[in-house]
Amino acid sequence: MPLRRRPLALLAALALVSAVTACTNAAVGDPVGPSLDEQKPTSTKKAPPAAPPRNKINLTTENGRQSGGTVLAGSGDAPYNYAPAVMLDNGKVRAWWCSQLSSAPPGGDDILYSEGPAVGGPFTTAVPVFSGSGGSFDAIHTCDPSLIKVGDTYYLYYTGAARDNHANGSSVGVASSTDGVTWTRENGGQSIVAPAGDNIRENTYGAGQQSAVYVDGWVYLMFTDTTGLASHQNGAGQYVLRSRDPIFAKGVEALSPQGFKPVTSNNQPRTRSVVEAFSADWMWIEAVSSFAIAHETDSGTTITFWNKDFTRHPFEPVTIAGPWKEGPGLLRTPEGHAPVDPRDPCGRVALDVLRGTVNGPAGPTDIAHFGMDAVGIRGCATAAEAKVLSGYAVPSPERTLDVVVGANVMRFERRSVAEKFARGVLANRPAGVDSLKLAVTVPAGAPAVTNPDGEVGLLLGGKLWVVGSAEVATLNSSQITPVSADQWAKYERLPDLARR
Repeated sequence: MPLRRRPLALLAALALVSAVTACTNAAVGDPVGPSLDEQKPTSTKKAPPAAPPRNKINLTTENGRQSGGTVLAGSGDAPYNYAPAVMLDNGKVRAWWCSQLSSAPPGGDDILYSEGPAVGGPFTTAVPVFSGSGGSFDAIHTCDPSLIKVGDTYYLYYTGAARDNHANGSSVGVASSTDGVTWTRENGGQSIVAPAGDNIRENTYGAGQQSAVYVDGWVYLMFTDTTGLASHQNGAGQYVLRSRDPIFAKGVEALSPQGFKPVTSNNQPRTRSVVEAFSADWMWIEAVSSFAIAHETDSGTTITFWNKDFTRHPFEPVTIAGPWKEGPGLLRTPEGHAPVDPRDPCGRVALDVLRGTVNGPAGPTDIAHFGMDAVGIRGCATAAEAKVLSGYAVPSPERTLDVVVGANVMRFERRSVAEKFARGVLANRPAGVDSLKLAVTVPAGAPAVTNPDGEVGLLLGGKLWVVGSAEVATLNSSQITPVSADQWAKYERLPDLARR
């Protein structure tokens, strides 16, 4: 919910991973041939030295874009539409935002839901999916949705308020869902973050406008608290808590001037703000191990970057120009990460936002799409960053092709075979790939076998890599030998390299 008022009513699975996963369906038994760990890499090239830290790199921007008009709206008489959360989920764009469709208690807010094929729409007719509880901290108002998916569970972090014009009355709640539409309140229906009350200002909003990302097992929660010590005089400021528990009921740490420190409650004094702003959104850019925070400034939506430890700005800010009247929602993956650019995954990141653009009868409305690409991020410099390349083929040191699979690479002698399993082929080899494990090689002419059902697999170090059809074996110049069903079942399969 905006701070300038109290409202009247507050990537489909990779073909490569699928192919390798198919290799795990073996019966348990004694190993046949050497284990995967016993296979020797064909290259002894040492891992590269640590990359120099990125520090205030100037990015270039290109491919500016915006929708021709409104892309998200409630019913014709909805007084406002703002604060969207935007997720790229299984090939479609899903959006949740704050509006009013008469499902909330009188005078309250609804969180609406819609979906479409692209961030610019067209989106389906909006439906209310979450509203005030009628009691507790979120009796009337539920707004400012932010969503992540952890495993098979979606988590909705939202701002709740019991009534209008209640001093410092906004707090953060959380709900869970298996489909992103039907929600169950968590934490006993109580808030998980309340105003700290460190400094009572004229702006009496409280705590809310949260945004969550999921990184390396931690949920990072950024939020506004107008009572925080480090907030601006007008209440602007963004604070960060993190926990491995999505409900934030245990193991919570708060970002302080000295880094993350354990706290015993979620409203202890807030001593560090990461950006002077209201209603911000953020995402994790895996290719550069950095956070990108989207917040509104006079010229549009500015993106401020932080490294993982919040000790350095790896890039200078960039701005998505255009009109706005309320905070942006970044297009993110279900974990709150930046989508991987299919053309240049290590050098480019797409920055797309939906944001309210005009003032309606009760607040911002007319949510439209704006975006651009930031170029020159110099990503994939470490093993952790190179994992973003999973499914991509890159040149190897031996003039062959390496296909990245999680924290490993598969080395193919035949380019045509690698291309069958890769989502794309890069012209250059990012430095971080040299730090990944060379798990298996696929030499030309490796023996192939087929079972009575016509399935085909290559024998690599005595283990079976099921490739499906004879086409791959033919491209690899592999002679195919028929084997019985019993013999086929006895081969030890190569494991799912993406999970090693």
